[in-house]
Amino acid sequence: MTDDAANNAPDEEVQRVLDAIDELGADGSAEDRARRLTALLDQWPDTHARVRAARQRAVKELHDGGMSYRKIAGMLGVSFGRVRQIIDGESAGPAKRKKAEGAQDG
Repeated sequence: MTDDAANNAPDEEVQRVLDAIDELGADGSAEDRARRLTALLDQWPDTHARVRAARQRAVKELHDGGMSYRKIAGMLGVSFGRVRQIIDGESAGPAKRKKAEGAQDG
């Protein structure tokens, strides 16, 4: 496995969460699956916000501990600028991505 592949491979805990999500849509009747997946989607915005906040705290802790933006960027596989955005609590949602893409095209 290359270093890039190893850096992009989910660790065991992340893989367990992904597998559990997959199982919600795989087992039981269509009715049961639809209800479980709807419940997950209903919770998704709050869950996503909690995950983003936890990542922000961890990245800020790395930076406050002396790690450079560039080193954090390499570790996470994101850009230097994205590390700054994460620390500042900025979202790179679809609207921001489209605006950035439009600026590059024009």
